[in-house]
Amino acid sequence: MKHIMLGGLEVSRIGLGAMGMSHGYTGAGTDDAESIRTIHRALELGVTLIDTAEIYGPYTNEELLGRALKGRRDQVVLATKFGLVSHVGDGPWNLDSSPANIRTAVEGSLQRLGTDHIDLYYQHRVDPNVPIEDTIGAVADLVQQGKVRHIGLSEAGPETIRRAHAAHPVTAVQSEYSLWTRGLEKRVLPLLRELGIGLVPFSPLGRGFLTGKIRSADGFAEDDFRHGNPRFSGENFQRNLRIVDEVEAVAAAAGATPGQVALAWLLAQGDDIAPIPGTKRVSRVEENTAADGIQLTTRQIDQLSSLPPAAGDTHPESGLRMMER
Repeated sequence: MKHIMLGGLEVSRIGLGAMGMSHGYTGAGTDDAESIRTIHRALELGVTLIDTAEIYGPYTNEELLGRALKGRRDQVVLATKFGLVSHVGDGPWNLDSSPANIRTAVEGSLQRLGTDHIDLYYQHRVDPNVPIEDTIGAVADLVQQGKVRHIGLSEAGPETIRRAHAAHPVTAVQSEYSLWTRGLEKRVLPLLRELGIGLVPFSPLGRGFLTGKIRSADGFAEDDFRHGNPRFSGENFQRNLRIVDEVEAVAAAAGATPGQVALAWLLAQGDDIAPIPGTKRVSRVEENTAADGIQLTTRQIDQLSSLPPAAGDTHPESGLRMMER
């Protein structure tokens, strides 16, 4: 597995998103043993960057990683997130990036993960009620204490990123980025490159859609993030299948799977990008990591880059309100 630099942090070019093992998708939390085997297989294949958050579960995903990484902590660049659980207020799914909340959140994450430090600590969503300088200052204190090594932001807009980076160097920004979610290319990605900040794309496979395995939305459980999601609903779903058909055509020519092609396209966008495809299955982590060895032709990259935008928003309105653009 090739490595890249996110700011000053070296990571595998393809990481592993652990959320779906415990949260958000049909079947999450039903087979921890297979999830742990998947994490171990990822490490064997050279994956170093593993991503979680306290809100996933809540808490159970960090606990799962703590068990899986026991005795293997030194093999991993471990990333987690704060800010969607208000420990000093109203609990989960409430924005809170106040310094007091961060001090409580980090102690819980360290305990659940079974470690004395977090390699990359993200603000999960920007809190409009707390100046970003105050938030970054609190995390910078954790850096000084040795509890955090690097600071990240998730789904932050250009102004917030610039202000945060002025307060303390930001190593990485995590945002949704894939063949069918490209909104950050005009404003965010150029700024990251200006400032020397890495990009960690989540949902690089379009929440599974770009793998070509999803041809109907009927099988999603009610607690699955995709159930009722605008891109997976009604006419939008049918329109978006046409995008998948184009990806499948390129994959056939490249001798790869559609998911591998979607990841290879992302990797071709720069050596400062480390996507974190999520899975809870060994077979899928093997498929995803193999994308590191796929070289698309210039014509194939251009063909994929010319695909039409996906139909529908990435989130329902409640989710969009938490994301800066």
